[in-house]
Amino acid sequence: MKFTSFAPARATTVFDTFWRFAAERQEVFFRRFSGRAPPWTHDSILQRFKFTNAYRVSDRVSQYLIRNVIYGGDTFAPKDIFFRVVMFKLFNKIETWERFKQKLGEPNWGTYRYTDYNRVLTDAMRKSERIYSSAYIMASGKEMFGSARKHQNHLRLVEMMMKEDVPDKLADTRSMRAGFELLRSYPLIGDFLGYQLITDLNYSEITNYSEMEFVVPGPGARDGIQKCFGSLGGLSEADIIKVVADRQHDEFRKRQIKFKSLWGRPLQLIDVQNLFCEVDKYARVKHPSVMGISGRTRIKQRFAPTSQSIDYFFPPKWNLLTRPVNRKSEVPMQQVLALGEDNGT
Repeated sequence: MKFTSFAPARATTVFDTFWRFAAERQEVFFRRFSGRAPPWTHDSILQRFKFTNAYRVSDRVSQYLIRNVIYGGDTFAPKDIFFRVVMFKLFNKIETWERFKQKLGEPNWGTYRYTDYNRVLTDAMRKSERIYSSAYIMASGKEMFGSARKHQNHLRLVEMMMKEDVPDKLADTRSMRAGFELLRSYPLIGDFLGYQLITDLNYSEITNYSEMEFVVPGPGARDGIQKCFGSLGGLSEADIIKVVADRQHDEFRKRQIKFKSLWGRPLQLIDVQNLFCEVDKYARVKHPSVMGISGRTRIKQRFAPTSQSIDYFFPPKWNLLTRPVNRKSEVPMQQVLALGEDNGT
């Protein structure tokens, strides 16, 4: 069923903040992209705390995945691309991937050996180096695979998926939901990880799903939706996300907010899902009296500006630009920035 409005759900004042946050966070992205010196915003909350981009694909880890794991370096077969994406995402840490490359060369299924990868990870842990990102918590897998160390079980999970021809099965799916359900059928992959993983795999040429087809709200997004709506009126969290994505132009226009899209690409379901998660955090300071499901009241991560630049690169099949987007691009900066303008007023 397709919903065209939020009724009978009842919005709160935090929902108005949702749109203003999305627009200002995207402004921060473009100001940094254009090479401006900090501060990139007058919003005191955005100055003090760390928030992900309005578009998930613009975040540092996603950019690294696309440029270095999927499309960078050598040309890999689809089976190897699947292996590389899953291996990267199970740890979700750039430093761990760089460690693999340094010790073992470019990761691929053809040269994979459990003993080699286990050694690299075990050595890192012995030196008290973190091998996992803190973005989400991975199940240990001990009951399923039997190893005391989590990373060993995760290596066995990758082996299982490769030996059961998941890359080929995934390529045969015709919807993001079908791809998600295939991944979800494997141990240790829950709803949230499965949705994140199918989104990352869809940046590659293995699949070509629409990001407007299917969404799985994570815990943070459900918290944000709870704050934005006093009542869902019988709609599900996924319904709310879909209506927000469908109505984004009208909602920005209604508030006279000028929103710069990602070079003509509207916010997708994955982006709206992430924005609800970020607004949950933002509202802890902006609207401290509005409580979510978790009851959290503090934002953990402080923002520290860095001069490190990112050479932005988006999946070529999106056709956002004819060349990678970066500050050294041959495209004049004013033209590049103008391509992000969206008629939100």
